[in-house]
Amino acid sequence: MPPPPLSLGDGPRLALLYAAVFAGIGVAMPFMPLWLASLGLGPERIGALVALPILVRIAVTAPLVGLIDRGIPARRLMVAGSLGLAATYALMPAAAPLGWPVLAALIALNAVGAAPLVPSLDYQSLAAVRRDPRLDYARIRLGGSLGFLAASLLGGWLLGLVGTGSIPSFLAGLELAAACGAALLLRGAEGGPPRARSSGRGRLPAALWLAIAAGAAIQASHAAVYAFGSIHWVSLGLAPATTGLAWGLGVVAEIAFFALVGRVPGLRDAPFRLLGLGAVAALLRWAGLLAASGLPALVLPLQALHGLTFGATQLGVMAALSRLAPEGARGAAQGTSAACAALASASATLASGVAYRAGGGSLAFGLMLPVAGLGLALTLAASHRSRR
Repeated sequence: MPPPPLSLGDGPRLALLYAAVFAGIGVAMPFMPLWLASLGLGPERIGALVALPILVRIAVTAPLVGLIDRGIPARRLMVAGSLGLAATYALMPAAAPLGWPVLAALIALNAVGAAPLVPSLDYQSLAAVRRDPRLDYARIRLGGSLGFLAASLLGGWLLGLVGTGSIPSFLAGLELAAACGAALLLRGAEGGPPRARSSGRGRLPAALWLAIAAGAAIQASHAAVYAFGSIHWVSLGLAPATTGLAWGLGVVAEIAFFALVGRVPGLRDAPFRLLGLGAVAALLRWAGLLAASGLPALVLPLQALHGLTFGATQLGVMAALSRLAPEGARGAAQGTSAACAALASASATLASGVAYRAGGGSLAFGLMLPVAGLGLALTLAASHRSRR
């Protein structure tokens, strides 16, 4: 059941909420491993604890976000999830001395809280865009990229002053802010009782399944660069500062794409063109990083393709969900997409680790080429199926 209108100014309010949600991600992703290392945990245990939330999200995202189709408002899921994140982050320093199994249980609960946040916000944003054609999902989602970048920069500066021990408390504060943001910015977005569905109404069409799989494959092809990009580039002779610049350039390219794509004729609300653009850019990017082994100067311009490999793919999947998901199953579709992306990324990350250990960066990046190619093939299949 689609949520009722929020109010005037939906776009800015949703963009602010994206910024609040992604601020926590922008601190947790780069800095939580540092906190785990400060506890004296070894690399293998840290790796297991970092991978644990991915496994949890694969299992719980679709069922949790599917509650929207049963009448649980997205706003309520977001408030509950953010409060759960705040509570688990606040308890982590006390849990750490009790042993890593206790900490692992808390991290798993933390992942349950995080699982519905972004898909629920995407659901709410796509509903707003369908109601008001003047709204642009890309511009709204831009808030998340800006929030991620700002929080990463501010978090690094702040933690340099107060130390890594404050990371869980800092994250707890950010998640409390996100809970307040969801409660206030989505006020009035509560839905009524769920409508009865016919027996076939909740089925996702084949074209949407193919588009979800295409997006998951293209995003999963980032696994090698996410896990081993910095290590590989430093081994090629790039200075750590240049490596940091390369990552920053990718985020800036993503922000620029979200800001400008609405002005490009034929791309807005064109899911298969966007997915195809993301897949082709991924093929170019990973092939270029193979060549960069002999020419490290290629790394910086290739990172600018992140705006397409991530940004165009993200927008393509969202456009497909908005266009093809049936009423009464939009929440389930949103959760299914997030779970499929997590499963594909986890699998690709494990495979890239094996490849990097066996043949270094060249083999790892080379392995991502067929993954991106699979994304392109699935995109073509989805486009063909949608015309039938």
